[in-house]
Amino acid sequence: MTAVVKSEAEWKAELSDFEYKVLREKATEPAGSGEYDGFYPKAGEGHFVCRGCKNPLYSAEAKFKSGCGWPAFDKCYKGGVKTIEDNSYGMRRIEILCARCDGHLGHVFVGEGMTKTNERHCVNSASVKFVKGGDAAPAEEAPVVEQ
Repeated sequence: MTAVVKSEAEWKAELSDFEYKVLREKATEPAGSGEYDGFYPKAGEGHFVCRGCKNPLYSAEAKFKSGCGWPAFDKCYKGGVKTIEDNSYGMRRIEILCARCDGHLGHVFVGEGMTKTNERHCVNSASVKFVKGGDAAPAEEAPVVEQ
């Protein structure tokens, strides 16, 4: 996979002000306000890509209702995301980034017991876009946190 590298001016020209704040400056949209929070496509109906670079991230099947106020996924396309430790705001969290452009997606939480993978990828709607027409190929999915 080829990394997407752009200047801040290029990102600002391609993204809305709010998308830029989320993807490039790691902002978080208010709970319950995102376009995809209450959106539940059927399996095989499409997939979610990075809004910044169109990298395939999550299948429709991976999305689940968590009640957290943001779109939640239990697994991602293999190689679609990467994680880093986030120690902001006095807490330790695991940040999710697009593996292709380093865009901030949200955070992954482990151990809540909501799904078989035991992961909840809490993602900002502003950082993803739903693409209709089936899953991305290849459709191999996996959790991202080593347990």
